[in-house]
Amino acid sequence: MAASSAASSGWFAVARAAEIGTTPVPVGAGGRAYVVVRLRPGGEVSAFPARCPHRLVPLAGGLVTDGRLVCPAHGWRFDGDGRCTEVPTLGADGCPPPRADLVGPWAVEERYGWIWLAPEQTRAGPPRPVAEPRPEPAPPPGPPSGRVLDNLDPSLEHAWHPVAVTTELRPGGWLQVRLLGRTWTLGRSDDGLVISPSAFGVRERLGVVWLAPADPIDRTLDVPEAADRRFVPRWLPPTRSPGPAGPLADTFLDATHGPFVHATTIGTPDRADVDPVEVLAEPGGFRVVREQWVDNPVDPEVATGARPLRQRRRTTYVFRAPFRLRLRQEFLDSGAATTLLYFLQPEDLDSTRIYTCLLVSAGPGQPLPTPGWLADQVALQRRILAEDVRSQELLSISGLPLDPRDEVHVPADRAAVALRQGLCEFVAAARHLAGRSAAA
Repeated sequence: MAASSAASSGWFAVARAAEIGTTPVPVGAGGRAYVVVRLRPGGEVSAFPARCPHRLVPLAGGLVTDGRLVCPAHGWRFDGDGRCTEVPTLGADGCPPPRADLVGPWAVEERYGWIWLAPEQTRAGPPRPVAEPRPEPAPPPGPPSGRVLDNLDPSLEHAWHPVAVTTELRPGGWLQVRLLGRTWTLGRSDDGLVISPSAFGVRERLGVVWLAPADPIDRTLDVPEAADRRFVPRWLPPTRSPGPAGPLADTFLDATHGPFVHATTIGTPDRADVDPVEVLAEPGGFRVVREQWVDNPVDPEVATGARPLRQRRRTTYVFRAPFRLRLRQEFLDSGAATTLLYFLQPEDLDSTRIYTCLLVSAGPGQPLPTPGWLADQVALQRRILAEDVRSQELLSISGLPLDPRDEVHVPADRAAVALRQGLCEFVAAARHLAGRSAAA
């Protein structure tokens, strides 16, 4: 909630001037969250709102490059007045949309050895302090103003959720798992799976144990590679993200964060422009096909020089609400393909368990992938996943914004828009089912 006019009026000492350099510093003024930074060494101080308008990423993690503040997730650049000067996915000639500009405090001044912010218009300048100023603690970056889908949303009762890898539940054994803020006990008996407290159902599919608390309305995610002998499966160890499942699903569908979040693994910083894609609606979700240039360090032919490191890759994204994704990555030069399955378990408001399976093929007519190649693939995907989880730690958001006014979308974000629309439809269908059940 925004601070009241009375609470945010006047000047606020937010930081010692000597402590502000070219690294953004989060500060608070009148209950509002900002970052202050010098866009050039020794230059004047600029102040910005705490979040980037694109995906609400905290700008405290940004960098200063060529006199611009750069968002750490997607590389959007802002000048000292908050004007968005570049959106990398639009290309060199792209024009950022007007809503991309940042609206900062009314004024920022450096005086008496301190940085002062005036969140709203005021006549007088910063007062000379009669005692040592005590800056207010920097508040967390503000939440979205509209509806968000968090990990405890009632609609999520009406879906099958992953709760364990099959191998985690041994015959005669039991597990305690968290789902939607509750603890469930899974058991494997001679008669099959058992669950306590009672639920609509529990089942096994694709090497995962699934639990549906109430009548499920979600659609099955098909995985053709699971029955294709050319593909060899490997599971990554399940891991946790300290945040909700919705933004994490958004990250897995996002082809525009790679040059910045994955710069040390597969990102291509010099090829940040992304062509818009067509979204194909399907029952329970959608499909997107995208081609782009990426580095392929696990290709054995790269080491011999037979193929370049940078290769053209076609990725087919398949999404099924609420949190199941299949990403098939095909390298067009070699024919090698890797399918990634992401299944997300919304445990609590601030915890999501991630199940990731690789299905790897060396290509048509090629031998099965060697153990060494598979090990390299798993190691690479674990590094990529760790980078994505780190980005979620920095995001600090309660759920996925469903109100389109809370974020600024550009043409490269069509899959992200489709995700939000698909989840809105899922929520509406779940509410309708719950309403019919209550009426009955």
